[in-house]
Amino acid sequence: MSVIQKIRDKYARISVIAIALALMGFILTDYVTGRNRGGYGGGSKNIVGRVNGQKIDRIDFEKKVKQQEDFQKQQGYSRGGEADRQQATQAVWEQEISRILMTEEIDKLGMQVGKREFGDILYGDNAPADIIKQFTDPKTGQFNPAQAKQAVDQMLKKGTQDQKDNFKNFLNQLAVQRMAEKYNSLLTNGTNYPRWILEKQNADNSQLGKLSMIREVYSSIPDSSVKISDQEIADFVSKHKEDYKQEEGRSIAYVSFSASASAADSADAKNKAAALITQLDTTKNVQQLLASEGINNYYDGYINGKTIQIAVKDSIFKTPAGRVYGPYLDGGNYTLAKMIGSRPFPDTVKVRHILIATEQQDQQSGQTVSVRDTITAKKLVDSIQTAIQDGSNFDTLCVKFSDDPGKTDRNTGKYTGGIYDNVYSGQMVSAFNDFIFGNAVGTKGVVKTEFGFHYIEVLSQKGNGLGYKIAYFPKQIIASTETDNNASNQANLFAGDSRDLKTFDANYEKNLKPKGIIRNVRTDIAPTSFEVPGLGFSRTFIRNIYAAKQGQVLQPERINDNYVVAVVTEIYEEGTKGIAKARLEVEPLLRKKKKAALIKQKIGKISTLEAAASVLGKQIEIVDSLRMTQRATSSILAYEPRVSGAVFNPANKGKVVPEVIEGKEGIYVIRVDNITATSIANANVAEQRKMLYQQGKQTAMYNTPVKALRNAATIKDKRAEVF
Repeated sequence: MSVIQKIRDKYARISVIAIALALMGFILTDYVTGRNRGGYGGGSKNIVGRVNGQKIDRIDFEKKVKQQEDFQKQQGYSRGGEADRQQATQAVWEQEISRILMTEEIDKLGMQVGKREFGDILYGDNAPADIIKQFTDPKTGQFNPAQAKQAVDQMLKKGTQDQKDNFKNFLNQLAVQRMAEKYNSLLTNGTNYPRWILEKQNADNSQLGKLSMIREVYSSIPDSSVKISDQEIADFVSKHKEDYKQEEGRSIAYVSFSASASAADSADAKNKAAALITQLDTTKNVQQLLASEGINNYYDGYINGKTIQIAVKDSIFKTPAGRVYGPYLDGGNYTLAKMIGSRPFPDTVKVRHILIATEQQDQQSGQTVSVRDTITAKKLVDSIQTAIQDGSNFDTLCVKFSDDPGKTDRNTGKYTGGIYDNVYSGQMVSAFNDFIFGNAVGTKGVVKTEFGFHYIEVLSQKGNGLGYKIAYFPKQIIASTETDNNASNQANLFAGDSRDLKTFDANYEKNLKPKGIIRNVRTDIAPTSFEVPGLGFSRTFIRNIYAAKQGQVLQPERINDNYVVAVVTEIYEEGTKGIAKARLEVEPLLRKKKKAALIKQKIGKISTLEAAASVLGKQIEIVDSLRMTQRATSSILAYEPRVSGAVFNPANKGKVVPEVIEGKEGIYVIRVDNITATSIANANVAEQRKMLYQQGKQTAMYNTPVKALRNAATIKDKRAEVF
């Protein structure tokens, strides 16, 4: 890892905060400028979707997707390619829905942010992190709001138009954030737990029930003996439509033909690597040789052997200096390793340094920019070295001259002394690395790297071992044209012989199953998806699935290292689930109900508990410590709320309940023997209300009203038509 990488790791949060703050604007709206931009103008291809009639513009949406992708990379959870695109697109879609829905609510309430509030937002106790960072004294660590306001006022008077526009957008985003806080506060502060509810709960909790019962579990009747018809499924779903909604989707069956490198391809890579042993063994310039082969990541420094994670490292370490070990298999490569040398090496080092940069990475654009020329930088670092030798204070010079953002803590903004502690080998660029690990504690000197000149002092070292400088020459194992063509031909042959689902399955059973090729199934593929789980990312493949009819076989599609042939098995329209899809959920419920009816028929009319026990051949069980809201006191009835409800029904006290109770796991016939009242600990209603109110406020902080608003909204998703 380079010095600049180290710097970026310590101070990346500034740019991340800026991007995150921009993204907050998506959640509501650009409230100060350009609200209520709804309407129905423009062609359908320029509209990503509509929320309550308000359009989501394609150009604006794509710009936000790009920002979201950049944000994902800044945060370090980028997966690359279409994976990033899907993740960003979905995130922005959700943000846009939230933005529009929340804007509507804020407009209804007439919420605003006043001038005084802006002053508090910008310069108050919770000022934005990047403003705090810019106007914090590195020596004291104190934020100077007056200085911040003076700088902003000066910029608004004499700054460029771009600076003013950017600041205006920044204010808009801060306003959005503040209004979100206000809106959530309205809901949070409205949390209430009425006294009567708690008094009723306490009264219920004080009751202790004793009952006698018999039970028969549903599993006593084999599932195979209870049939559920399609009509029964349809009738049930029709009565519970809200519980069985479905989004638009497709299901496919598919087979894959691997185009991955074959054994012959692997052997070819090994032979090519072996053919380079002599050249690597005799070269005078390893870095130049590697570069000529397109290998530009050679680390020309020593690394502690304890941190090297290679399966064959012990064999490499035994290789004499100047000699080559390999080829050995390392992931998807056959690799040669040339031992350059070894020497005693500490595990970690503590250093402090002053960076006089010639180049640095711009925090906003990510581009490398020139800071000063090499001659100027060298003169400055030499003068700093001379000054320290003559007794000048390191900290004073570091604060004044060092271009290293790591000289201040990224969270507090306090000066750190330019110190890096517990630096491990390979973490810094090679010249910096070899100086701090190859010299004794107390050594001071100047080192040049690609980022500029560093005045370095080695403060301490921990541990000991051996450090190694090794040059690695990997030869990737890649599929040959012959391997790729073979997989493509197999896929085309299979697709050509499979005209529909029936012939697809017959062809598979006859020709592919004997070869061990697996027929896979994927369900609920959404129209906006980029990925088919188990296959990989391919937006083109998803589009082809949606362009096909049910039963249609798709032409082979290359996805990662496979040629895929798929057939559309089911098409789901948005609305209520059909019989086949709902059966998996509904059938167990109806089967339990039918089993309950069979057991109830066997019991007949209930007269006494003993009579019912005799009919079922069961023993009477006694539960003597059942509470209404603490059912776990009885493991038998832990998940049977209907039984608990019957026990604590005053009308049933001292009686046999005349109806069989259909529970979750079986049927129950019960007799309520007794109900008593006991004292309940912590029954102070005032304290309970206070505690629940605080808990409710904390819970509300992590909840969002958007879900409820979304359920009542009309949302049209057109992403599949646009992207």
